[in-house]
Amino acid sequence: MRKDLKLRYSLKTDQKTSKRMSSVKLKRGPLENTLAKALWNQNIRYRRNYKELPGSPDIAITKYKIAVFVDGEFWHGFNWEQKKKRLKHNRDYWINKIEANIERDKKKDAELRKLGWLPIHFWGNTVKNNTEYCVELINFYIRGRKNE
Repeated sequence: MRKDLKLRYSLKTDQKTSKRMSSVKLKRGPLENTLAKALWNQNIRYRRNYKELPGSPDIAITKYKIAVFVDGEFWHGFNWEQKKKRLKHNRDYWINKIEANIERDKKKDAELRKLGWLPIHFWGNTVKNNTEYCVELINFYIRGRKNE
C-alpha cells in the first residue's frame, strides 16, 4: 500500500463511527433500489452500476444516454460549506475525503457529457421523500432526448 494511503487510513475513529461507516453500502442501496423499481414500473429500462461508463452510474438508461446517480448527503457534500464547519472528529480526513468526492463527481460528469451522456444527480433524501419527482424529472429528460 502506498505511504500516503497508509497515512490516510491510519487515522483512528471511535467505535461508534467505525460501526456506522462499516454499514454503508456502495452499490444497490435501498434508495437506489427505490428509484430503480419506480423507473422499472414506468417501463424505463436501464443497467445498474454500469461499469462501462465513467463513475459507474447507479442507473444508466442506455437507450437515451442518461446516467443517474443517487448521492448520499454526507459522502457527496450536500450543503457542504455549512456541514464542513460542524465536523468534529477526524476533521482534516473527512474534509479531504468529501472534497475529493465532490471533485471526482464533477470530473466524471464532464467525461460523461463528452461521451454524449446526460448525468443526473439526486440527493438520497430527495429519492426517499419524493421518488415521483425524480421519476418525472427523468421522464422529462427522456422526452427531450427522444426529440434530438
